[in-house]
Amino acid sequence: MSSKNNTLKLIPLGGVNEIGKNMTLLEYGNDIIVIDCGVSFPEEDMLGIDLVIPDITYLLKNKEKIRGIIITHGHEDHIGALPYVLKEINVPVYGTRLTLGLIEDKLKEHSLDKVKLHCVKAGDKVKFGVFRVEMIRTSHSIADAIALAIHTPVGVIVHTGDFKIDFTPIDGQVIDLAKFAKLGEKGVLALLADSTNVERPGYTMSEKIVGATLENIFGTAKGRIIVATFASNIHRIQQIINAAVKYNRKVCVSGRSMVNVMTVAMELGYLKVPTGTLIDIDQIQNYPDDRMVVITTGSQGEPMAALSRMASSDHRKVEITPGDMVIISANPIPGNEKLISKVINQLFMRGADVIYESLADIHVSGHACQEELKLIHTLVKPKFFIPVHGEYRHLKQHANLAESLGMPRQNIMLLNIGDVIEFTPNSCKVTGSVTAGGVLVDGLGIGDVGNIVLRDRRHLSQDGLMVVVVTISKASGLTISGPDIISRGFVYVRESEQLMEDAKEVVRKVLDQCEENQISDWATIKYKIKESLKVFLYEKTKRNPMILPIIMET
Repeated sequence: MSSKNNTLKLIPLGGVNEIGKNMTLLEYGNDIIVIDCGVSFPEEDMLGIDLVIPDITYLLKNKEKIRGIIITHGHEDHIGALPYVLKEINVPVYGTRLTLGLIEDKLKEHSLDKVKLHCVKAGDKVKFGVFRVEMIRTSHSIADAIALAIHTPVGVIVHTGDFKIDFTPIDGQVIDLAKFAKLGEKGVLALLADSTNVERPGYTMSEKIVGATLENIFGTAKGRIIVATFASNIHRIQQIINAAVKYNRKVCVSGRSMVNVMTVAMELGYLKVPTGTLIDIDQIQNYPDDRMVVITTGSQGEPMAALSRMASSDHRKVEITPGDMVIISANPIPGNEKLISKVINQLFMRGADVIYESLADIHVSGHACQEELKLIHTLVKPKFFIPVHGEYRHLKQHANLAESLGMPRQNIMLLNIGDVIEFTPNSCKVTGSVTAGGVLVDGLGIGDVGNIVLRDRRHLSQDGLMVVVVTISKASGLTISGPDIISRGFVYVRESEQLMEDAKEVVRKVLDQCEENQISDWATIKYKIKESLKVFLYEKTKRNPMILPIIMET
């Protein structure tokens, strides 16, 4: 890797070739700034894992160079890893008011009270060593989102953050296209742009469309209305409240994250709720069904979220009854389709009417489609382009889109996490890589579950476990008792007594051979038991349970 100080390094530690755990760092000489610090959620084969956070080995090695972490907006895939990272590296965090409100809430949960939080707003310019970062107003599915123009000694880097171009946003804060154009006129070295919706032609619909649809639905609903959406989508929640107020309905909230986000948003003035509209969920029985709206979490079918618990009659306060109207105001995140489908089926079975995205315009994306991306590319006119925030197919399609607008193919960089890309005013190339990947969070354990533990969990989940217990005399080396066999998740012992007896006989033969050959090394005995049983059980059952021999000595 180049050690020259006159090059600018850009290193993604997350957010490329994946959706989530966004984290990018820029380094020049003795200064590093970090953009975003997010989590991703576990894949199906990550059994028992709660969250995946970026590997920050490189940052730990260079912690004295870090000038700050700048957060573009308050979604989990951009702020979720902050508590874990800040425990290791105490550096200042910069974000807009709402973003910092959500971060404060998160840090309190982790008892982190010494973090310096700096509030910024669109139009502000902040100095970080050699870097000067300008905040640019954008639209997204959460309020207070910003893009960044990072002025470096080598040139300007523009990072869009997650964005869409909404000309009629709920809060009236229209994306500052003039600022992007101004930067483009002066010259931009590189553009990093959101690739999530690059496969979709046209434009992303305005959030206002959802408001109109909700009002129509609320106007025709005869019973109780239950709306599931993302807790962070404050503009959507505002529109649900507006529709409820219009039709003289009370609103109650279910789901911890929904309560937390709405509390922060109301305190900071991002959510306007007329006095007397909100009621406690315990008071729900005091109002007729045609006067009630419930706003809830669980739009992704998450098993423990409020909507799933309502659907399976597991919710302590809300029971789905015939006549209820349930609106799922969200798109399935890839991989969650089956979970949502299951919840929709359960809701229908309980007699509810369910409205979901394929039936009405009750959700719009927060990410730019092709025409909006073309507009940003055309305004910014970057010399180099790095697509970010997407799986490989999204990055590839975004590269194709940039090329279709006339950008030379050699100026477009498709990166992997950990790649080190170096810029000079006229060049851009990958010069090496740093340690990168996912660190798994399971309960209170961070990084203590790795590939080997996951492999064992998969093994146990597929074929079960067999424990073989043998007691051996310390003096003579002879077997005193056993073998006893315990089976869990392999076969039901009472119905497989012959198999168990035959398995014990296999172990006895191994022990006899070891005694004859005077083998007293436990590791060797355990290995022989394991191998013999493995062959026997596979022949009999075509299964490979995990086999744990335990030798006790007296």
